[in-house]
Amino acid sequence: MPELPEVETIARTLAQEVAGSVIERVEVLDPAAVQPGPEAFAALVAGRRIESVGRRAKLLLMRLEGGALIAIHLRMTGR
Repeated sequence: MPELPEVETIARTLAQEVAGSVIERVEVLDPAAVQPGPEAFAALVAGRRIESVGRRAKLLLMRLEGGALIAIHLRMTGR
C-alpha cells in the first residue's frame, strides 16, 4: 500500500495534469469498485469538468463541477 507521501505526490501530479479537463468517457474495469453501479457512475461523471484534485488521508479526491466528488483508493499497488 502506498505511504502517505506517495499519495500526496500522486495527488499533486494529477492536479497539474488533469485540473480543468473534462471527463469525456468512463470505462469501469471493476464494477464492484464504483457506486451506484458502472452505468450510473459513468452517467454521473461523463462530461463534467475536474475542478481540483487533492487527498484526504490515503484517498485521492477529484472534485467535479456541480459538486460531485470521486474518491479513489490506490489499493495495494499504488497505481
